[in-house]
This record gives sequence, structure tokens and C-alpha cells, in this order.
Amino acid sequence: MSTRNPDDSQQSEALESLAAKTCQACTGEVPPLRGAKLLPYATQLGHGWHIVHEHNLHKRFAFPDFASALRFVNAIGEVAEKEGHHPDLHLGWGKVEVTIWTHKIDGLTESDFVLAAKVERLPR
Repeated sequence: MSTRNPDDSQQSEALESLAAKTCQACTGEVPPLRGAKLLPYATQLGHGWHIVHEHNLHKRFAFPDFASALRFVNAIGEVAEKEGHHPDLHLGWGKVEVTIWTHKIDGLTESDFVLAAKVERLPR
């Protein structure tokens, strides 16, 4: 008998679908996502990410020590460079805080959710 929640499987598939996309360079000509337009992306992302004031994504990750947190920050840096999309990172003993938004439009785009999904998939 399986104890796995079917919702967990659906959430994982949704996250993988989002993470499989590529961040797109912002030209500054698209408006930021707001209101109901954020909901499908937030639902796909899940996993404790918060949309803050319809402006940015934020999540805090916990680690057993500084070295583990630093490895995670370095892994995020590699993904960010590959995608050409760079989050704000705060590293502390046993924690990493990630904040993501598209600076060029001072708000959220699909690429922000894509980057967050890629961060979520990184080993911890």
C-alpha cells in the first residue's frame, strides 16, 4: 500500500515542467505579472516559495552548517550564470535566503518562476 500523496506527485511534475524551461532575457517591454496571472506559476512552483507584494519570490532554506549553505549558494550561482538570470542571495550560518525578480521591469515574469524551480531542484 502506497503512502505517497497523489498531490505530491502532481506538484513534482508541475515543478519539473517549470524547471525544464529556459529563462528568457527581458527586454523591458513586457509588463510584470500581477494578480490572477501569478496564480498558475505559483501553483506550479509551490514548495514554500512566497510571492511578496506581487513583486518578488522569496524562500529561506535551512542547512546544518555554514559549509552546506555555501555549497548551495555556489550551485545557485552556476544555475544563475547558465540562465543569465541572477537572484539576490543572503548566506548565513545554516541558512540561505533567495529573492528573485526581474530587475528590468521591477516585478515578476515567467523567468523568475523558472529560476526558482531550478533552484528548488538543486541538491541540499
